[in-house]
Amino acid sequence: MSRQPLQGVRIVDLTHVWAGPLATRMLGDLGADIVKVEAPLARGSAAVPAIGQGLWVGGEAGEDSWNRQSLFTKLNRSKRGVCVDLKVASGKETVLELIRVADVVIENFSANALDRLGLGYETLSSINPDIIYVSMPGYGSSGPYSGLTAFGPSVEPMTGLGALMGYSKTEPRNTAMALVDAIGGVSAASAVVTALNHRKDTGRGGCIELSLHEAGVSFFGDFLVDHQLGAQCEPMGNAHPGYAPHGIYPSRGDDEWIAIACPSQETWRNLRSLTADLWDDPQQFHDPVDRMANRSLIDDKLSSWTKKQDKHELARQLQAAAVPAGAVNTAPDFMEDRHLLERGYWVDLALAGQPGVRYPGLPISLNNEKPPHGRAAPKFGEHNREVLEEWLGTSEEQLDTLVSQGALLDRPPD
Repeated sequence: MSRQPLQGVRIVDLTHVWAGPLATRMLGDLGADIVKVEAPLARGSAAVPAIGQGLWVGGEAGEDSWNRQSLFTKLNRSKRGVCVDLKVASGKETVLELIRVADVVIENFSANALDRLGLGYETLSSINPDIIYVSMPGYGSSGPYSGLTAFGPSVEPMTGLGALMGYSKTEPRNTAMALVDAIGGVSAASAVVTALNHRKDTGRGGCIELSLHEAGVSFFGDFLVDHQLGAQCEPMGNAHPGYAPHGIYPSRGDDEWIAIACPSQETWRNLRSLTADLWDDPQQFHDPVDRMANRSLIDDKLSSWTKKQDKHELARQLQAAAVPAGAVNTAPDFMEDRHLLERGYWVDLALAGQPGVRYPGLPISLNNEKPPHGRAAPKFGEHNREVLEEWLGTSEEQLDTLVSQGALLDRPPD
């Protein structure tokens, strides 16, 4: 791949946790020059690692635990790292100088937090009129919820998703992965690409605000329409409001499962031909309405058949008969999935002095090629000098001064 689509685009990344770093990782994978600006305690102190970051690349925290945090290393490849203390005047000025020559700045702090630091859109657009400024507050910068503390697991149920998950009205569930963060990250990446195209056409940058709450709601539009048309939307477990059979069925082994769906008469006939011995009458449940009315009985019969078989082999058998099916993969399953391996989805990267680790790749191929993903996540302050020399022309003497002033760091404080 001779040239990546976002090569030459400079992005100052002020994000943290998941949604924002996911957005910038995708943009970095596509060739943008991402400079991740971190605060001195962004990864916790040197003495006490950040709470919630306790899974380490290589299995142990080691002497530099801040460089081994698995969540950070997963979400921050394809970036260069700079650690700047904004509380030091020369540190804040350094960040403003980076933004002055950048194309995009992106942050996902609470509403108006960057304004209070003097890094809001009005300030930044005054020093760089072409800047594309992306803000990702949990609930937006206006409205009754704008001042609320936002965290993925608390934002997600407010989108309505929690009311639709689970197996009964008394057992609502979250996804356990804060799905709105992933939705917000992907939405922000596409917003940046759109804004870059818009600027190319018009010559104007601008301010983009992306609410995680609204991003989540936007993905559940069909249920909102159903509600307005008078339908009762409630948890259905693994069932489907219009198809039967449809669900997750046990397979051979301890806690092993397979997903099977019959969205049409043809797929039902195909499934019936594979399971003829289960049914009392060749025409039993031929009518879709009859199947919906007897879904529990059908599920019980299918479960008696599936639980005797290996989930992977059964999935292949069902797919060969044109019945939508897939093994419910555990982490070891999908890490060694031959399809993902043959397509080159996984990215193998080794941090300096640490073992190589397989990371999720970018689910995009360009002209049948995967992006190179060549850069592992940056060590803390790894590119302080490199970025400032390259972007700003900062001299060695000036860099030494910034270090002596405490504006640049390459190790978290104790």
